[in-house]
Amino acid sequence: MNTFEATNEYFRKASHLLGLNQRVQALLLNPSREVKVSIPIEREDGTLANFVGYRIQHNNSRGPFKGGLRYHQLVDAEEVKGLASLMTWKTAVVDVPFGGAKGGIACNVKELSERDLEILTRRFVHQIQEFIGPTKDIPAPDVNTNAQIMAWIMDEYSRIEGYSPAVVTGKPLELGGSPGREDATGHGCAIIIERYFRDQGKSLKGIRFAIQGFGNVGSHLARYLEKLGASIIAVSNSGGGVFNPKGLNIGELWEYYKNQKTVAGFPGGASLTSDGTLTLECDCLVPAALGGVITKENASRIKAKVILEAANAPVDPEADEILEKQGVVIIPDILANAGGVVVSYFEWVQNLQSFRWALDQVTAELRKVMIKAYESVMQIATTKKISLRTAAFALGVGRVAKALTMRGI
Repeated sequence: MNTFEATNEYFRKASHLLGLNQRVQALLLNPSREVKVSIPIEREDGTLANFVGYRIQHNNSRGPFKGGLRYHQLVDAEEVKGLASLMTWKTAVVDVPFGGAKGGIACNVKELSERDLEILTRRFVHQIQEFIGPTKDIPAPDVNTNAQIMAWIMDEYSRIEGYSPAVVTGKPLELGGSPGREDATGHGCAIIIERYFRDQGKSLKGIRFAIQGFGNVGSHLARYLEKLGASIIAVSNSGGGVFNPKGLNIGELWEYYKNQKTVAGFPGGASLTSDGTLTLECDCLVPAALGGVITKENASRIKAKVILEAANAPVDPEADEILEKQGVVIIPDILANAGGVVVSYFEWVQNLQSFRWALDQVTAELRKVMIKAYESVMQIATTKKISLRTAAFALGVGRVAKALTMRGI
């Protein structure tokens, strides 16, 4: 089951709970626009290469389209459609005035030079510039994209439309980025999981975490968790993993990762396969890399009591059912990892106001938004006696459906 099909499965369950009629469901299921472009470039080595790029805009009933831009060889239309849909529900769950979109270019960034990436990015902007903009669609970083790539997008778009810092978020601070944006997704995950365990009468001290993925989200989350007293017993990325039942030193691991570009071989623990983190015995498992890593094939081997979805769509619906029967609590992606879009909203607001917020203001507002969303989801789950995922989808879908209906079908 691909990401789009999986997201729609969760959507239908929430729609049934809400009693949405078929007409509204049909309008909410289908993307507003699907853009597919061809991007030919001359690479630094003189060869000609052609790439395929996507920007899919799902729904803008509650505000401009908003969503990340990923560079990965597995990017395709179905994946991007599913992620765009997830963004619609995610922005609604945390109640920021955006709709949902997603984009990407099918490419292997490891095979491209920095010059190749810049040319590819600028060409992509030319292909989609009429569909994006501060009041239309605001891209952001995602898998294998970063502040530098957002800077190139802002610059190229501004060359065409005039100075427009609000066209993207996740930019460098020097170009209108927001303090706290780089670590916002990991920070938001930490806020949510700390509150969850507090509701169970526990602090994070001594709680054992296994994290799959040590990119921007996983690494920042690990640092926040360590500061809160948690024990990070395992971390992995695409190159392998490392395990220490007494807890890894995240500061040392981060320095090792920066130099080696992998956590494999870190001397502070035993070696582990990339997927080995998924089935370790731990208190909380955090899939923080790509989607679809927990399936019906491996779900029964999950030993964690709690799963925090730091990645988008890491658990497919069949696995979700198995895990629910096993009593595993899943804190869903559209709540857990929404910190990134929340601080993206703050960045967009700062750009429109031409006014910079201080980091402590960003941090305080992020906590306020994340806790409010968590409490809303938890209240629905408790009242209706449903899973946190179904509750989160019910909250998000309900808000979007109401906006759509009020605007007029």
